[in-house]
Amino acid sequence: MPLTGPRDDESARAGYGAVFAVKEFRAVFVAHVLSVLGSVLAEVSLAVLVFRQTGSALLTALVFALGFLPYALSGIALSGIADRYPPRRVLVACDLLSAACVTLMAVPATPFAVLFLLRLAVSMISPLFTGTRAASLADILPGDRYVLGRSLIRIVSQSSQVIGYGLGGLALAWVPPRTALRVTVLTFLGSALLLRLGTRDRPARVSRSGAMTRDSIASAGRWLGDARIRALLLMWWVPPMFFVVAEGVAAPFADAARAGSAGFGLFLAAMPAGTVVSEALGGTLLGPTARDRLALPLMAVSLLPMVAFAFHPPLPVASGLMLLTGLCAAYTLGMDRWFVDAVPEKTRGQAMSLLGAGIMTLQGLGMAVGGAVAALVPPYMVICTAGLLGTMSVLGVLRSVRRHHLHHARARP
Repeated sequence: MPLTGPRDDESARAGYGAVFAVKEFRAVFVAHVLSVLGSVLAEVSLAVLVFRQTGSALLTALVFALGFLPYALSGIALSGIADRYPPRRVLVACDLLSAACVTLMAVPATPFAVLFLLRLAVSMISPLFTGTRAASLADILPGDRYVLGRSLIRIVSQSSQVIGYGLGGLALAWVPPRTALRVTVLTFLGSALLLRLGTRDRPARVSRSGAMTRDSIASAGRWLGDARIRALLLMWWVPPMFFVVAEGVAAPFADAARAGSAGFGLFLAAMPAGTVVSEALGGTLLGPTARDRLALPLMAVSLLPMVAFAFHPPLPVASGLMLLTGLCAAYTLGMDRWFVDAVPEKTRGQAMSLLGAGIMTLQGLGMAVGGAVAALVPPYMVICTAGLLGTMSVLGVLRSVRRHHLHHARARP
């Protein structure tokens, strides 16, 4: 049964067209496309720049690792900014700061230590930006249009993994990395301009009294201490921590299968491709009640295809299994509304920042642990084990969600 009360399906029947009909959302969406393109291009360009100048695989990997590491610190300690200042001002400032950091990266002869610090700074900004934007979407898109808007944002993010890195690599075959970084600056500036001119200047949600970092940490503690909100956070956090293990060992898995770089790319793109299809079909064909009903069953089986790696499948079959895992991603369509309804409006920005920080931090942890284990056992067994442990963990989370969130939904008048 659904975990929320009855809701009108009218907004869902209107579909994505009703979401794009909202002028403010169009500005946010295009700004998101530019921001994602900029982030992907900056990451690829910096990685290529570091590898060409050092030849170090470790330093190159550090470029990607720095995309995960700051999330926990920034998402908890700085999340208060999202609610203490007008959201448009925060979003524009984040884009401008990111543009400034990438501009400095593009300066010739910048020391590697400075490059890594700038990469760290961009990563610190990211959870604040995504949390503020997610909270703002609830103001821009009423009712279930918010769910479809969040779905479109995720579709763009997943699509960037399917095509973004490939296009970035192709671009770097023609232009130097520092030139590509300068293009990245333009994408961030374009995003800032769209947000400044295309969205309303809404007031801050709370006053700026008290110490921001202390209040941010205290708010995170209160949410984690609330059984209902904690269960919903774990719904978002736990599955990606295990999904990402397959991505983390994709290179050794493809190498063991003698699939080459083309096979590696196919395997890596399979799950994001499934996610895009799942989100698009779920948002188009399912109404709010159907999304609620399917969320928990889809989440429960989402990691099971990875268990089939125990049979050491050939790469085409393995890619198909990861595609199946991605096709279960429509469970997030139900979770979006549950979470935004559960947190107080005045601290919604902090809550969204914490949610995003947890996802990215645990993904980084999952990737690191998976890579370490893959040094001891074959990659296919690492993926299988992640599927087994992940499924058991997800079932535990679902029991908690049913106990706390369902009880709350039934208790509402």
